[in-house]
Formats: sequence, structure tokens, C-alpha cells
Amino acid sequence: MEDIRIERMAETITRYSAKVSRGELVSIRGGVVAEPLIRALYAECLKLGAFPYTQVGLPGMDELFYRYANNEQITHVSPISKFEVGKVDVLISVLSETNTRRLSGVNPKKQAAASVARQSIMKTFMKRSAEYERSKGKNGLRWTLTLFPTEAYAQDAEMSLHEYEDFVLAACFADKPGGIRRWKNIDKRQNEVIRYLKGRKVVEIGGRDTDLRVGIAGRPWINCSGSHNFPDGEIFTGPEETKVDGTIRYTFPACLSGREVEDVRLDFEKGQVVKASAEKNEKFLKSMIGMDRGASRVGEFAFGLNQGIQRFTKNTLFDEKIGGTLHLALGKGYPESGSKNNSALHWDMVCDLRQGGEIRVDGKLFSKNGKLKI
Repeated sequence: MEDIRIERMAETITRYSAKVSRGELVSIRGGVVAEPLIRALYAECLKLGAFPYTQVGLPGMDELFYRYANNEQITHVSPISKFEVGKVDVLISVLSETNTRRLSGVNPKKQAAASVARQSIMKTFMKRSAEYERSKGKNGLRWTLTLFPTEAYAQDAEMSLHEYEDFVLAACFADKPGGIRRWKNIDKRQNEVIRYLKGRKVVEIGGRDTDLRVGIAGRPWINCSGSHNFPDGEIFTGPEETKVDGTIRYTFPACLSGREVEDVRLDFEKGQVVKASAEKNEKFLKSMIGMDRGASRVGEFAFGLNQGIQRFTKNTLFDEKIGGTLHLALGKGYPESGSKNNSALHWDMVCDLRQGGEIRVDGKLFSKNGKLKI
């Protein structure tokens, strides 16, 4: 795939999202199918005077792992992975799956055990990421997660590969010159929304089979405008751990580890899921929620604000940004958002409010039918 849009995408990621600088150690991860973007990112890092290296993976390796690994191997944590997450300055990860259903037959208990075992790496990652956010300088770890369009993702989205390439690159503002300027404009608008929410206490969500109250008192909102996820377009916070009450129904499937859980309904009391059901893969849903104490609580509460993304594609990187949606992530929260919840799980579930949904903040109308009223 030779495309000037890939070069634009790489330029925006390295110069705007990851803010790569001279002398920094940069890890670039992705699958072999993402070669065009990996090459472009590598070249941009060299132009900026950084020290990039690549980790290019073969398709299906995780499937082999879960098929043949014994209990000792599943819970083993690589010292190399520990070393890397503690040393690199920038981590750029490129999603590039060739089969998004490859783990559908894996025992979810194995997946949960592997996630729990790798919590030490995740803690280091979160700590270094929060350190950078606090300092707004060169300290800590900067990371960016992006996606290279593949046949597998196109099939999930029910598009041709050509159509999906256009969708992805347009969502990244790589379809035209001036992408960095456009992301800066999104950053400005989302900051305006955050200023409105500052000091507010309660968010009330109403919609189809949904009546939920979320406490946000004293919790900061984070502006996601292309720095970490790319593309982006959301603001999020860590809700009060014991102040999530009511019911929410997800009309979009909740996707995790190659599985789709359809028609998820969650009942919350004092911040904890007390009842969970789904029309499809309910056993997997309950297994993930039960993996540890924090998995049944909300670690992230967010509004999707990217009006340029309007189509559900079964990929959270895009779906959680859809303008007019919100999402709650069960499990681990981000310390910079005020969340104190810890878990091996972080599962974003997207709720579509564009038809009949309403959000009130401290009793005042904030959004109706997916459109902001502020």
C-alpha cells in the first residue's frame, strides 16, 4: 500500500501525537501487514534525530500461545518486556490484525490469568505515563496507539478494503494536507467542553433501557485529541468509585479479545456491577467482570465527540470516539483522571445516544440525541 496519506499519518503521529524528539528511544510495534506505516514511522523518527527500533510480529502468535502454553508459561512475565516498558521514551503501537476472531475459541480463564500476571508491566506503564502527563515535559513515557487498515478490520466493519482505507485515513485527517492543524482545532473545542464540566458533580444518562447516574465530583477531565489514541476525539474522567448507580444497555456489541458480546445490560449499585447479562457471550462477559475485585467497577467514563466518525466498525479505537456516544470502561482507571480503581481488565463499552438519548449534568441539559447543548 503506497499512499501519500500513510506518510501524512506517520508525520502527524511522530510530530504531533508522540512528540518524538532528538535523542529519544522509540519503540515501534506492529504486524508485518503494517509494513508501509511502520517504515514511514521509522523514517520520520530518524528525520527527527531519535533512536527508533521496531518489533514486527507474525500473525497468530497469541493464538499459538494460548493453545500450547502451560500454566507456568501463561503467568510468566518476560524480563525483557519489563525492561523495555521501564526504559523507552516513546512507544508507538500499530494495530494490524489479519484475523480478529483468532482468539474466539480460547478459554477466557487463560486470558484472564495472563492479564493478571502482566499487571506489574501495566503498573509501570501507567506510572510512567502519568509521570509524563504531570510534568508535561520529557520525563516519563509517551505512547500512541494507532491502526493500519487490513482485510480483517474491513470485514468487521462490513466494508471493502478500499472503502475502509478511506474511512481510517479520513478519520486520522490524513486524507488532506494540514492534519496537525485540524487536530489542534479539535483539541481547542474539547478544552471548551472540559471547562464547562469543571466543578460539576453528577452526570445523569437516559436512553433506551438506560437510566444511570455517575458521580464526577472532584475528578479531572482529560482531553484526548490525538496524543495517545490516533485517531481520537473524546474526553474522559475517572468517576467516583462508589457513585455509579442505575442501569445501562449497550446497543453496540462490546468487543474484547476477538469476542463480541451482544446486547450487554449492566446494573450498578454503589459503583459495582450487581447484575450483568448479554444475548451473546454472556459467560465471557461474566468471566471478565469476575477476574478480580476491580473488574466489576468503572475505571473510565467518557464522551465521544468526534463528529467525523459516525459509523460503528466493531473496533474500539474508532467506536469509542463516535460523536454522540459515551463509554464506560470496566476495570482499571487512569491515575491522571482521579481514578483509584485497579484491575487487570480495561474494557470499553460504547453506548449510542444519538437516537433518543439525553445527558444532564447537575440537572442541566448537556446533550440530546447525541448533540451537545452547551
